[in-house]
Amino acid sequence: MKKKPTTLFLLLSLLTISLLLLRLSQTKIIHITTTTTTTSDSDHHHRYKPAGLGDDPCLGRFVYIHNLPSRFNTDILQDCESISRPKDKISMCKYLDNFGFGPLIGDGVSTDSQYYSPSWYATNQFMLEVIFHEKMKRYECLTLNSSLASAIYVPYYAGLDFRRNLRRRNVAARDAAGKELVKWLKKQPQWTGMSGKDHFLVTGRISRDFQRNSDNKSGWGTNLMLLPESQNLSFLTIERNPTSHNEFSIPYPTYFHPNSAVEILKWQNKIKLTNRTILFSFAGAQRPSRSKNGLVRTQVIQQCKTSSKTCRFLDCDVKSSSCDDPISLMKLFESSVFCLQPPGDSLTRRSVFDSILAGCIPVFFNQGSAYKQYVWHIPSNNSDYSVYIPVKELRTGGKNKIQEILRRIPNEKVIGMRENVIRLVPKIMYTKPNRHKPDGETLEDAFDVAVKEVVKIIQGTRREI
Repeated sequence: MKKKPTTLFLLLSLLTISLLLLRLSQTKIIHITTTTTTTSDSDHHHRYKPAGLGDDPCLGRFVYIHNLPSRFNTDILQDCESISRPKDKISMCKYLDNFGFGPLIGDGVSTDSQYYSPSWYATNQFMLEVIFHEKMKRYECLTLNSSLASAIYVPYYAGLDFRRNLRRRNVAARDAAGKELVKWLKKQPQWTGMSGKDHFLVTGRISRDFQRNSDNKSGWGTNLMLLPESQNLSFLTIERNPTSHNEFSIPYPTYFHPNSAVEILKWQNKIKLTNRTILFSFAGAQRPSRSKNGLVRTQVIQQCKTSSKTCRFLDCDVKSSSCDDPISLMKLFESSVFCLQPPGDSLTRRSVFDSILAGCIPVFFNQGSAYKQYVWHIPSNNSDYSVYIPVKELRTGGKNKIQEILRRIPNEKVIGMRENVIRLVPKIMYTKPNRHKPDGETLEDAFDVAVKEVVKIIQGTRREI
């Protein structure tokens, strides 16, 4: 009779101890995940939330930044003179100022021009890697705990590194940094789980620059994107190879980097009211006519010149300085109803985004110049915000074909297209890294859209695995 109470007492004691241990374990987990950890990089603002809290706005959005050896990023900036090329009119070192936005246009104080403000910069088109990294350092959902991360960012300045090795005849020397990078990544514990399929990298050059598939010394570029390990990475680039499964296009940098949604809305309202006295314009340089893209350029320039009363041509030849001035470019686009965007050295152009920023309706001559590229940032209904003229129609339609096509578009249609272009402005610009975001602001810039979409892509891959 005495054994039953003793047994019952032992069972109750074991149950009490188990509950106590469970409680202590939960408390420890919460304590660990909520503790703020410092890092040697003072620019990183890392946030920790208790795992499993459903109301955390960062759940599913956490990003971990690899702390790469300095040779992959900061050392390249320290050696900025080597990034400059002989034909560059301005040293690339100047473009590294202000988070990679470059020098201010004007003095940032004068009121003589709308562009003389602290938000307008002479931004170089190759600075995307620096701009993106600076913004990522201040991303609101960073984590030092990579196991919580939905995606892992690799801050290698591949495009700038490529630029300083551009003239090397030794392809092994050109490829060295890319091979060292993947070798380093494979040694990290974060690589193990998904073999790098949760990693992404940003390049400020077109993907063709990283897809040299031979050891021919005269071959262009590096083989970074063709390395076996690179097939698992996601690449965000200013121009993707449409046949690649792991490349995603994001906008070229423009000149406008506002600090608040108020500034953006003020600019949008301004360009809605701009008096556009030019039907269409083109800012660019001639290309060798032996190439397909060069032939299109030649046709566009010739048609613009023969339609001199309705078209303005801004020659961007190396000998000319017209296109070096951001204000001249922006004023041209602001004065134009349509902006011609033929392919150049490649299918895409930075000018597409400068013209959208100015509220000018882009005119494309190749589907790959935007429609098959920037699917995260522009609408799928292309005719709502742009005009497409097939190359065949351009060549066989006479010397004033562009003018004829644009004149036929009804005025109410033009007004609607311009309104749609102006709506795109926030999504195609990179705001300041310390942009003021009041509670409830939902306005996304190009960076916000890119991070959201690449995280979504990686989460889909994780579910498949």
